Amino acid sequence: MKENANIPLLDCPLDYLMGDASGKIMNEYGRFPCKIKCAVVAMMVRGHARATVNITQYEFKANDVLFLEGGSFLLIHEFSEDALVYYILFSSSFLSRNTVSKQMSLASLQLGEPVVHLDDAHMEVMKGTYELLVKATNATPSMLSSGMMAYVYTIFQQSFVRMSSQGEDVDLRPQDRRTEIYRDYCHMVLTHYAEWHHVSQYAEAMRLTLPHLCATIKQVSDRTAGDIIIDAILTDAKAQLKISNLQVKEIALSLGFENVAFFNRFFKAHTGVTPKTYRTNN
Repeated sequence: MKENANIPLLDCPLDYLMGDASGKIMNEYGRFPCKIKCAVVAMMVRGHARATVNITQYEFKANDVLFLEGGSFLLIHEFSEDALVYYILFSSSFLSRNTVSKQMSLASLQLGEPVVHLDDAHMEVMKGTYELLVKATNATPSMLSSGMMAYVYTIFQQSFVRMSSQGEDVDLRPQDRRTEIYRDYCHMVLTHYAEWHHVSQYAEAMRLTLPHLCATIKQVSDRTAGDIIIDAILTDAKAQLKISNLQVKEIALSLGFENVAFFNRFFKAHTGVTPKTYRTNN
C-alpha cells in the first residue's frame, strides 16, 4: 500500500477511494474545520491523534475506528509523527445513488459515538478486511465494482453501529437518563442550529424544563447548553468562510442571522476576529 499525500477530504472524486496516511500528512489537514461530503471509515493503526468531530473533541489511539457519514464536521488538531491511518472514502455521489446504504439513517449514527475502540483480535479483522479490499481493487481487472462497494459500505455501517452498542470502551453510551438527554440534545443541535439559536427552543422540543435541560448538559459534559449551540454555529461558519466562495452575508443568512452586522459581532465575540479577517488569514 502506498501512502496518499493528497487525501480528498471534502469529497471523493471517485465512487470510493482507499489509502493510508502518516501523521505528517494528516497534520496538513488541521488548519480549519470542514464539512465533509463523503463518508469516511478510518482505522488508527498506530500512534495517537486529537480531532473534533461535529461538536465534540476526541482523543484517538491505536485500534480506534472512526465512521463518519457525509455531512459531518471534522477538525484535525494533531497527529503524532508515528501515526498511521488506513482510510476508505465513499463519495457523496456514490452515497446519493446507493439505495442499500440508506437502510440505516444518519440520525441513528449521530446518536451514537463516531469512534469505537477494538481489541487486538477485532482490529486485525478490520485491517485484514481493508487490505483484502485494496488487493481486490488493485487487481487487473479490478475484482470490485461500485455496485459491490455499496454492499461493503452497508456492512461497515451496520458493523460499526453494532460495535458501538456493544464495545466496552465506548464512552457516553446511554446508560442513564442524563446521558440520553445529552445525546438527544446534541443531535437536535446538529439538526437545528441554523434555525434555533436559543436553548429554550430545544427544551420545548424535548419537552423538558429549561433549568433541567441546562443542568443536565452541564453535569454530563461540563459545558453549557448554550456553548454547544455556539460551537455548532461557529464550526459551520468557519468551514464556509474557508472553503466556500459565499459572501459573508450569504453565510450569515444560511446560519439563521437576519442581520449580517449581528453575525459579525457574534463571530468576533467568540473568535476575536471578524469573519472577513478569519477568511483571509492562513
